[in-house]
Amino acid sequence: MKNIKIEIKWAIFFTLMTLVWMLLEKVCGLHGKYIDYHLYLTNLFAIPAILFMVLALKDKKKNFYNGNMSYIRGLISGLVLSAIIALLSPLTQWIISYVISPEYFPNVIKRSVEIGYYKTTAEAEANFNYKNYAINSTIFAFIFGAVTTAIAMIFIRTKK
Repeated sequence: MKNIKIEIKWAIFFTLMTLVWMLLEKVCGLHGKYIDYHLYLTNLFAIPAILFMVLALKDKKKNFYNGNMSYIRGLISGLVLSAIIALLSPLTQWIISYVISPEYFPNVIKRSVEIGYYKTTAEAEANFNYKNYAINSTIFAFIFGAVTTAIAMIFIRTKK
């Protein structure tokens, strides 16, 4: 457990950052009045997500490996971090869906049918629901984390 203490810490930070981001989206109206912009603006989440992954890897390098971390060690650390974030994703999505923004799914379902993205409410409901989002966020968290780590470690690793 001591070996992954930093990864656990940063997974918790990442989860809290995600919840704050979703709260900001809601407060800014992206889950209601300005839902048409949500599809585009929510992608800006990649910026703090990448930043947190990089900070976590730098923390691991400095405080666990004493400033000397190989690409493989960093990759393993990033994969562990990504796995922990992925494991926390269903809970994070539950908090978002049922506590922070319970109106998001009804709003996005209604709007997606209005603009013709889906032909029927049933089609929209099949896509926009907690179960689907929980599964997708879990898979995406691990894949995005792994890819981010693989690229970031090119620059963070100790060069010999």
